Amino acid sequence: MTKRIALLRGVNVGGRTRIAMADLRALLAGMGFEAVRTRLQSGNAVFDAPGPWAPAEEAARIERRIADDLGVSVTVLLRSAGSLARTLAASPYLGQEDDPARLYVTFLARQPTAEQAARLAVPAGESAVFTLAGDEVHLHVPDGYGRTKLDNAFFERRLGIPATTRNWRTVNALYKLATET
Repeated sequence: MTKRIALLRGVNVGGRTRIAMADLRALLAGMGFEAVRTRLQSGNAVFDAPGPWAPAEEAARIERRIADDLGVSVTVLLRSAGSLARTLAASPYLGQEDDPARLYVTFLARQPTAEQAARLAVPAGESAVFTLAGDEVHLHVPDGYGRTKLDNAFFERRLGIPATTRNWRTVNALYKLATET
């Protein structure tokens, strides 16, 4: 068994795509995952999974079950506890920012090609900055995430890759949840 972290895109945000976390836990347990836990009402789950690491296939299987069982179409991205550890260690903005509320990570469904990555540029007048690192984008938003143009939709449009964004506190909390024994 290995730990997996499921990040559901756009769940319980703005009232459109609602999934009760109890329903998500039951669904994942019904799929054979064990020790399923969720984080608040945020569309994040941590669980133990048997078998080899095949994140794209496993995410697609979870997406289908959510659609079939809960009637909700949602994108699921999977990470391992090890990948979250690397995410936490890789932020280029940690030493520059004392307030973790100004740090975010946009998780991508896959690593963009060089051509896709070349489409990324900070818009004029934007105070936020980003660093693309493999299949994630580290963000520093000094004026707050609600005021930046570098939101989840920005990266999805420019890259053509499904994505979901989490604040720094949530990434840390998910890592802690995934590494507790």
